[in-house]
Amino acid sequence: MSVPNMIEMASLLKIYVDYRLKEHSPLKLVLISAGVAYSAACLQNFLRDPELSVVERAKRYIFSWIRIIPLVKKKVEEERLKAKTLMEEDMNKCTKSLGVYYQLPKKGRSVDEVAKEASEYLELGDCDWKAGGLSGCVYNVDPEVTTLVTQVYGMSAWTNPLHPDVFPGIRKMEAEIVQMAIDMFHGGSDACGTMTSGGSESLLLAVKAYRDYARNVKGIRNPEILMPASGHAAFDKASQLYRMRLVRIPVDPKTHKADVKAMEKAINKNTCMLLASAPGFPHGVIDPVGEIAALGRKYDIPVHVDACLGGFVIAFMEEAGYPLPLFDFRVDGVTSISADTHKYGYAPKGSSIILYSHPKYRQQQFFVATEWPGGIYASPTLAGSRPGGLIAACWASMMYYGRNGYVEATKKITETHRFIERGLRQINGLRVMGHPEACCVAVDSVDFNIYRVSDAMAKKGWSLSPLQFPASIHLTVTYLHTREGVAERFIYDMRDTVAEIMKSPKAEAEGAAVIYGMAQSIPDRSMVSDIASVFLESIYNLKTDIVSNGFPK
Repeated sequence: MSVPNMIEMASLLKIYVDYRLKEHSPLKLVLISAGVAYSAACLQNFLRDPELSVVERAKRYIFSWIRIIPLVKKKVEEERLKAKTLMEEDMNKCTKSLGVYYQLPKKGRSVDEVAKEASEYLELGDCDWKAGGLSGCVYNVDPEVTTLVTQVYGMSAWTNPLHPDVFPGIRKMEAEIVQMAIDMFHGGSDACGTMTSGGSESLLLAVKAYRDYARNVKGIRNPEILMPASGHAAFDKASQLYRMRLVRIPVDPKTHKADVKAMEKAINKNTCMLLASAPGFPHGVIDPVGEIAALGRKYDIPVHVDACLGGFVIAFMEEAGYPLPLFDFRVDGVTSISADTHKYGYAPKGSSIILYSHPKYRQQQFFVATEWPGGIYASPTLAGSRPGGLIAACWASMMYYGRNGYVEATKKITETHRFIERGLRQINGLRVMGHPEACCVAVDSVDFNIYRVSDAMAKKGWSLSPLQFPASIHLTVTYLHTREGVAERFIYDMRDTVAEIMKSPKAEAEGAAVIYGMAQSIPDRSMVSDIASVFLESIYNLKTDIVSNGFPK
């Protein structure tokens, strides 16, 4: 189009706009302009929300309107109340015969009285977790270690690492724990880290460090997290807390490992960190750390290896005779690693470690307030005051086991893990998911609702972890499963359970199998969130059958 023609079109457009404006009053024009501006602002906020994708936000918006419909709203509330009743009954089934304290006792109890009642509380429940029936959760109950950490915790119960000048011994213990972990994961001379309260805090801190590094050093205004779909839910928590967008990429449907090609396609100018799990919680597989680290080098993006679950296993597998592809700081491009000492490190809950390849990352993790009237306030982690007793107990556990102890434990756990995997592969009706390399073994089924297995196994004393997308269950193998006969009993019970289910594979599910099956099929995930919130609320709702025995109603 020539310049004269463009000028002529612009003139015609101006004449048309002027003509249309003459038809409206000034007030109407102001209202129309305000409406357009408001709509544009709402659309901009909708499109630029840092936490969720446009598709996810659209789905939530649509479902929020559907739930306003009176019939739908009534049905949802009925189901919520039904779930609330069931969950509260289940939560209180073993405590209803006891009284409940709704206020402080008027007079303090003696040491013997408190100890006796505490013992009664701790004996509640019908799960014999010391016998190895749990998937994960409790990783060791060695009585000698229990005595040691209890003694050391008692010696340090009142210490607080927020005051390192007052408690120099606790400061030294924490620093030594970090240094020992750096050695385990082959960190260089610049490697550094801190202790945390558990895996979730370790991951939260890694995200905080990389978010602030992206903003303060690289000038990225809206940093985003990029991770495989199998990555831990603590990253979802981080995205909410830090108002960041979390981009999940698919995993290979056969291996359940990160799809590196899809990850590379998802990288953009806002990506502030990449994630690899070693191993991932759902299926026990290790993501291709080397390939993901190569992406980190190529695009100058930090790479975090989440070894919270199995860090204290995979670090010793090579010495135990089960070599793995490199996953730690020996891989060029890996900039941080998290590992839980309170899992296979056999320290009391909760303690974990976050390590960085260089102090420039850890510096972004720290919190410093310089303008507070109470003085300059600085803390290395999310917490201010921290329990020095847990640091001391963790240090004691690591000193007790030593490298040889962890190698021996890893050998037994890996042998048991592989024995269980082989046994599950031989059970008709089950499929082992991928090729688990450490800690977990997950199974699904194309013949029946897999959650029926976990329900039936619970009646035999086994507590298995339900997974979703796809529907499956897993066992996290711990040191308790290495005891004589435990793994054999598990395979026997699984074979017997599946054989019984295969007699009527299409039978309707009951109990928890219904809940988990339903939860997967509900497109409105906010409803699933509501039910999960009801569960969390039920933890704090106490009910008792006691009418009067000195406890207030």
